[in-house]
Amino acid sequence: MLPLTHALQLVPALWGRDRQRNVVSTTLESLLPRAVAGEAAALEALLTKLVPRVRNLVRYLVWRDSDVDDLTQEALLVVLDGLASYRGEGSFEGWVDRVAVRAVFRNLKRLRKEPSRVQGTEPFDGAELVASNPHPDEYLSRRQAVAALDRLSPEQRHVLVLHHVLDLTVPEMAAQLKIPAETVRSRLRLARQNLRAHNLAPGEASRTEETP
Repeated sequence: MLPLTHALQLVPALWGRDRQRNVVSTTLESLLPRAVAGEAAALEALLTKLVPRVRNLVRYLVWRDSDVDDLTQEALLVVLDGLASYRGEGSFEGWVDRVAVRAVFRNLKRLRKEPSRVQGTEPFDGAELVASNPHPDEYLSRRQAVAALDRLSPEQRHVLVLHHVLDLTVPEMAAQLKIPAETVRSRLRLARQNLRAHNLAPGEASRTEETP
């Protein structure tokens, strides 16, 4: 079984993101202008490609399985509504991630105001994870990543996802979360320590202690 933090660190690669290239895939590139123009077939095709990505991102960010569908739908609506604002600077997938994360955080802030919203013992449901091209190893790694994240507080899991999945720097996370950079570093360090306490391979301990 993969160490939990190893599974989490595999997520960006499994997600199919190429951090060295700021390009949009040919398929998405051809769909974008048609989707922006309101062509139904293009919008449907674009959603088909984006739903697994956004849904998995939402599941990494939130603890309650029961919230995933609603938050995913709301995030996708924000993404579709903002398609015309994408200017081709950086990858389209990266733009989708950032827009979706902002939408999720806005809605989480709203949900936290509800008296009944407390973290309890809702079980992890592996069926909540989806993939465009499911593969047993990929699915297992996603399950382990979510199981690892579910051990953390919301504050710790958010910085871990922003850093390890979206590849944001400490200053970028501080701006996104509207908190001091030192608070980000502290949460990231605590998140890594908590993961290390649960099935982390000895060789990874020192590496995960490094704080950017």
